[in-house]
Formats: sequence, structure tokens, C-alpha cells
Amino acid sequence: MMRIDFPKLALAAAIATIPSSAAFAQQSGGAAIPQTLRAAIESLKTGNPWTLEQQQSICEIPAPPFKEADRAAELKHRFEALGLANVRIDGEGNVIGERRGKGSGPTVVLSGHLDTVFPEGTDVKVRREGTRFASPGIADDCRGLAVVLSVARAMNDAKITTPGTILFVGTVGEEGAGNLRGVRYLFQNELRGKIDYFISVDGAGLGITSRAVGSHRYRVHFAGPGGHSYGAFGMPNPIHAMGRAIAMFADIQVPRSPRTTFNVGMVRGGTSVNSIAAEASMDVDMRSESADELAKLDAKFHAILDSALAAEKHRWSGSKAPIAIAVDTIGIRPTGAQADTAHIVQVAVGAGKTLGFTPRTGASSTDSNIPISLGIPAITIDGGGHGRGAHSPDEWYDDGSDGYLGPQWALLIAAKLAGVK
Repeated sequence: MMRIDFPKLALAAAIATIPSSAAFAQQSGGAAIPQTLRAAIESLKTGNPWTLEQQQSICEIPAPPFKEADRAAELKHRFEALGLANVRIDGEGNVIGERRGKGSGPTVVLSGHLDTVFPEGTDVKVRREGTRFASPGIADDCRGLAVVLSVARAMNDAKITTPGTILFVGTVGEEGAGNLRGVRYLFQNELRGKIDYFISVDGAGLGITSRAVGSHRYRVHFAGPGGHSYGAFGMPNPIHAMGRAIAMFADIQVPRSPRTTFNVGMVRGGTSVNSIAAEASMDVDMRSESADELAKLDAKFHAILDSALAAEKHRWSGSKAPIAIAVDTIGIRPTGAQADTAHIVQVAVGAGKTLGFTPRTGASSTDSNIPISLGIPAITIDGGGHGRGAHSPDEWYDDGSDGYLGPQWALLIAAKLAGVK
């Protein structure tokens, strides 16, 4: 496992390169950067190679679903080296470090997720050409983790103090079947009642996820006795029943606004071409920004399962062979209402304008789903640069000429929410 040294920046030289606060605001069209943050902001630009080194090295530590422990241990080491207080790995596997406030300001979480979607044994060696890095997980979410580390480093080196406490976190279980287990644990156990604002850094770009897309995911099992395709012909067929369900499900009409979607993503079953299957299954995903629309879609889906089962039994009404359906929940991700006028969203938009860009807001399914569903202000921001191919072996990240804007943006948002005027 690679270990990284943490040399101090030459802050005096960095400060000398920063334009005046008023000049920066005039150039960017946003508010002025507070004097107390200017050295840290500039250090994130001059220290950008260090950020990229973090991104590459931590990405080469495998973190398959439910097996993030090695990457978590290394993140804990790096948090400790950066001078964070009370660094620990909690009961679910999340890594937490603190930069304690000097007053009674709010508590802010700045977080990236540790896990990837890739199975154990995936080659995660990073291939680099100039500013472009290629590896599974390099943007989602090695970029987020690198941003979290860089913000912690810049604040430590510049000796920034904030009225509120900033918690630097690496969560487990953000992807897929992980079902947001890490962030759920934070809000239900480890940090319950202690978080005022939550910021997740996830992926590349300069956008804001301000609204939570909820999801219901199920694995549906169809089962019967099975038999020979010729000799046992005339009995209910689990694969046929599943086919009926899929066809009816595909015909559901859903609203475009609020955006609501559905998908059968995986199907399984059968043993041979000349066998009536004894079992079959399908994995189903349903999503919406609206809790009401998601609930309506869910109810329609379960009604379809009953109809498909009844139709298959009726087709072979002369058979006494049984057929049944069982539904397992893969994951439930809550949604929740948060307007783009919310303070946390406006702080993020304002911080972007200060740095010279205007971020767009949108909806997605991220770690922020949990706090938003609880009524706690939360956003997920991109980490800068550009990326493509998330969740594929061909995933890549390109830092371009201004990838440092991602860490700068995260620092401004966190500091402002923690009470820096």
C-alpha cells in the first residue's frame, strides 16, 4: 500500500500570487473571497499535482462492494497525517476526521465515498497520459476522496479557523447494493443529531445535485416444479410468468415531471433449452424525484406481479402444478423535497460564481439522499475536471487546465457553511 508524504506549502509565496479580493470578485462576477481563505484557495491551485497524486494512489487500492476496508485504512492514515483530530473508523466502516471549530458555529460534513461498483479482482492500476487518468473508479469516487483530502490539507497548512466544526468523511456503501449504508449509519448512529450541513463530493464536473432521486429496487423470484419441455408441457412456467410481468411493467405510463423511471436490469433462470425452468428472477429498479410518484409506481408494479401470476395460472388452468412469486428488497433510497432556494444550494452557487463559473443544479441518487429525506440541508457537488465512463472498466478522468476549481469550490462552500464571513 502506497504511503504519501505531506510537505508544507510555501504559503508566503502562494499569497503573493493571489489577486486582491476585490479584483478576484470583479473578474469572476461573484462575491470576494474572504481574506482568511485566500492563501488556502491559492494553495489548491499551486498544489494541484498533490491532489492528482492522491486521486491516483488511492484509486489503486481496491474497494469492491462491501470490501472497502483497505482503502478506509489508508484514508485514515492520510487524515491523521493531515492533522485532523479524533480520526476514527466507525462501526459501519466510515472514516471520520475532525477540524474543530473555534466557536459555536454549525457542524459541516465534507464527504466522498470509498466504494466502487467493481468486483474483487478488477485491475485498478491507473493509466496516465498527460492530464488524463484512466482506471475503474478514477472519477467515481476517487476524485471525491482526493478533493476531501486536498481541502483538509489546504485548511491545515493555511491554519484556517472556522466558528463551526468541519468533519472530513469517507463513506462506505454508496453504490448499488450498498444502499447508502455508510451515510445511513452516520445519520442514524455515529453522528445522529450532530450534523447541520452535509456536502458530498462525487465524480467530475462542476455541477450541484440539489434534489434527491429516490429509488426502490427489488429482486423478484418466480418458482415452480419445472420439468421436461415436451414431457411436462402444460404446466405453469416461471420464465413465462416473468415474461408476462416484464411486458406489463414495460407498458406503464409515468410522468415526465416529476421525472419518474423504471427498468428491468437483470434476468436469470432456466437450466437448458429443453427444460421448463424451476425458477427465474429479475432485478427491477424504479426511481423518481417525487415520493408520491415513486409510491404510485411501486403499487402498480406489485399489482402487475399479481396479474402476471394469475395470467400464467389461468393459461394452464388444467394443471395442478404450483407457481409462486417471492419479492426481496435490494434497496430503498428515500427522496425528499429541497428547493434550489435553500441556503446550502445558494451558498454553493455563490461560491461557484466567486470562482468564475455558474454551476447548474439537478437531481440524482447520492449519499445526500439520506440527509435530504431527513430535512437536513445537503448537496452533492462534482469534484472538478471532466470524466466519462462511470461504472465501466473504461472510466477516465481528465483534469484539464482548471481541475483545481473543484477543490477550491468545496473549500469555499464548507468554510462558508461553517461560519466564515
